[in-house]
Amino acid sequence: MTALTSALRETLRGRRPVTAMWQGTCAVGRSVRAAWQGPGRERDLVVQSLKAAGAALIAWAVAGVWLDDPMALMAPWVALVLVQATVYSSIRQAAQLFAAICVGALVASAAQALTDDNTGALVVSLPVLMLIGNWYRFGGQGIYTATTAVFVLASGTAVSASAVGHRVGQAALGAAIGVAVNAFVLPPIHLRDVRENLAALAREAGDVLHSVADDLRQAEWDAQTTTGWSSGAARLQRRLKALESARSWSQESLRLTYGPLRALRRAPAPVPPEEEDQRWSRVTGNITALTRTLAVAADEHRTPAPPQGAVLDLYARLLKLIGDSCHAEAGLRLGESAESGPEEATEATMEELHRRLQEGLREHAGQEAARTAVLGTLLLQAENLWADIVPKPRQQ
Repeated sequence: MTALTSALRETLRGRRPVTAMWQGTCAVGRSVRAAWQGPGRERDLVVQSLKAAGAALIAWAVAGVWLDDPMALMAPWVALVLVQATVYSSIRQAAQLFAAICVGALVASAAQALTDDNTGALVVSLPVLMLIGNWYRFGGQGIYTATTAVFVLASGTAVSASAVGHRVGQAALGAAIGVAVNAFVLPPIHLRDVRENLAALAREAGDVLHSVADDLRQAEWDAQTTTGWSSGAARLQRRLKALESARSWSQESLRLTYGPLRALRRAPAPVPPEEEDQRWSRVTGNITALTRTLAVAADEHRTPAPPQGAVLDLYARLLKLIGDSCHAEAGLRLGESAESGPEEATEATMEELHRRLQEGLREHAGQEAARTAVLGTLLLQAENLWADIVPKPRQQ
């Protein structure tokens, strides 16, 4: 039996690389299909990759073909790395990279003049340049101080002021071409990510509320059940961080590009205002607090006790309706044909559920303080969710 188990384990272990390769191939296929079908993150990646390759080819054509430079490597290399995710980052990194290349070329040339030997020059210059490259002003381009020294010394060109100036000039040419291609050829505008992350946040918030509502309707729910709710709330927090990152990228992508695009009558459609981020941040916080309250109430070693009976079913129905509103908003964010918000019948149902929950709270108040405290907290969190997700005035 042991031999059979070992043989089976070896067989399965041998298939893992094949499975991983197949899954990777499928993922590539899905990305290619998505890029072909319409605008999206995959198509943006294809455009930026082709732009980077085009910038490098243009720099090579100018430096290596037109100017007939025997050491034209620097220009296409710099042009390639400067086609960044935004025009602003391209310009900022161009300045950092150009400064790093200048420092690397000067230190390498000085080390070569001092030692009169390429190996000795590398021994002298690389430790110094690696330390200099950590200076925060270089940002992520500090490593190019050392790589530039390697290129300079590997070329075997004699040290001279004209040789150093020639290398720096090649870097400036590549930087100009890379920035120009990124700025004038389909400049990258990252606005879609904000809408997609807002829609995903609304959809996942609805999923968590539906999960909580479904589980509350079960006869028994325990600490293990609440762990799943807490995991869902943690995913919402990560999605909120992704939204913050997307908002930052969208703002940076409009720097230096919005004016020219508007002049060309190609101004992009505005993204949802930042108030939407704050609203969904409050929603995420309330869902997190709600799941934490339920987790504490489910812990048999803690004093608070969960509400029971009909009032718990009413609360689950209320969460289900709020989750439906989240899903409806997610569909609207993605342009899907959905009803514009909750219907009057849904509003009336919410009002009725809220009224009956208030009555249940008063009934609990005369019976057991622990359950009353939990129900009151849960009801307050549901009201906060309702106020943010369904921002309509309600009659008391």
